[in-house]
Amino acid sequence: MAKRHSELFRTVMVMILLSSFVSVALAEEVTVGAGAAPTENVFEKIMGPMEKAIGVKVVLISSGPVQALKDLDKGLVNAAAGGVTFPDWMAMMEKEGYAMPDKAAYKFRVIGKDVVKVLTNKDVAVKNLSKDQLKGIFTGKIANWKEVGGPDKPIGVFLGSKIPGTQAVFQKQIMDGEAYTLQAKEGTTADDLKTKVAAISGAVCLGPMSAVSDATHAPEIPEVGRPITLITKGEPTAAVMKMLDYIRGEGQKFIVK
Repeated sequence: MAKRHSELFRTVMVMILLSSFVSVALAEEVTVGAGAAPTENVFEKIMGPMEKAIGVKVVLISSGPVQALKDLDKGLVNAAAGGVTFPDWMAMMEKEGYAMPDKAAYKFRVIGKDVVKVLTNKDVAVKNLSKDQLKGIFTGKIANWKEVGGPDKPIGVFLGSKIPGTQAVFQKQIMDGEAYTLQAKEGTTADDLKTKVAAISGAVCLGPMSAVSDATHAPEIPEVGRPITLITKGEPTAAVMKMLDYIRGEGQKFIVK
């Protein structure tokens, strides 16, 4: 009897292992380099459900759009995603000193939309800010919150090295292309900036729509919208196409609007 139980146990274990091997064999993996907008508004929302539904696993590298496209160009990722239009993305790469040699080799698709928000420390109880006020704040021409109806506190602008797409869109649509203040303090990702702004009196930064929470204050501002673009070098692989089909279809119910 003990021998029979032992054989049954081994049989069950072999079946479990075979099942695991089959699951691994069937799983498809897509590596995506991404900026803040696609990371927080698309991929973090659909990765789990998509893997369960269609067996496509996303390995997400939240490196920012510039590094993501560099990695795509070198063949290190299957796709790059950023909160920026394709032409603006190409211009951003040239500004960074990395001109793409053959723009026609890259295929792009819009996979979502994001709205850029302004986040301040909670001690800045400014209900709304106009385009001119925002331009003044982020260029450094307005240095104290009392100049825009807020408390008598110096303004501390934070910029992020990992959110160039967010900042480029805001600079184009709100600042009319003028430069950000040279007094800006440095951060990295959207989460890093949000943490710094939440902790420092008078601080302000930009972030994707998904960054809005009770940790900071988000005044009403003119809408700053941008597409979320995904780029592949050449035609997408079969696994990337499955991911895109899921995002356009069932994944829509998970994506932040």
